[in-house]
Amino acid sequence: MNAHSPGAEARLLVVDDEPNIRDLLASSLRFAGFEVLVAEDGHSAYHQAMNEHPDLIVLDVMLPDMDGFTVTRRLRDAGVTVPVLFLTARDDMRDKIQGLTVGGDDYVTKPFGLEEVVARIRAILRRTMGADEDDALLRIGDLTIDEDAHEVTRAGVDIDLSPTEFKLLRYLVLNEGRVVSKMQILDHVWEYDWDGEVAIVESYISYLRRKLAVEGASGELIHTKRGVGYILRAED
Repeated sequence: MNAHSPGAEARLLVVDDEPNIRDLLASSLRFAGFEVLVAEDGHSAYHQAMNEHPDLIVLDVMLPDMDGFTVTRRLRDAGVTVPVLFLTARDDMRDKIQGLTVGGDDYVTKPFGLEEVVARIRAILRRTMGADEDDALLRIGDLTIDEDAHEVTRAGVDIDLSPTEFKLLRYLVLNEGRVVSKMQILDHVWEYDWDGEVAIVESYISYLRRKLAVEGASGELIHTKRGVGYILRAED
């Protein structure tokens, strides 16, 4: 983990050529507890990433000198593995695929909600900072997810999950303590716009709850926030 200001959750580099968006993001992220560096173009972003060692880059795709994909590719070629959250004005699947291909970790489409940006940043940081490089285990209470082996145990009991159930549980765990909406779950787990067909989420949540209710388990993990979504947290 890179050194950052005492008390800061992580050090972020925010890159956007539009001053109002850049300043709003920087202020909001500082308020959320992050140390924030800023850059207004691709070359500045590249040099700051090389010299300041941020924990994550919030990177606009459309920059005046060098686009965000090129910045990311150059960083990866230089051996820099800092996670990248792309900001894109175009809800274009080709952009999303290209962003992930060059080494991005996630994307947010403009216009975006600040809460969504913060939630996605924390989910990425949880994946990249929450465990040692050689530890692919996610643990919440008596639940353990082995990401490499795609195995789940609770209270020492093996739980057999389908690939979609595993992906859903992993998404909830990465957002532990935060309410996620059904549409967010559709976007991240199914990676498809179902145009409000959220019944599938309700069904899978129900399946998952039943499978997690093993003998000896400490209690309910997945909680419903009526009219909002779901939250995963271990009961005390």
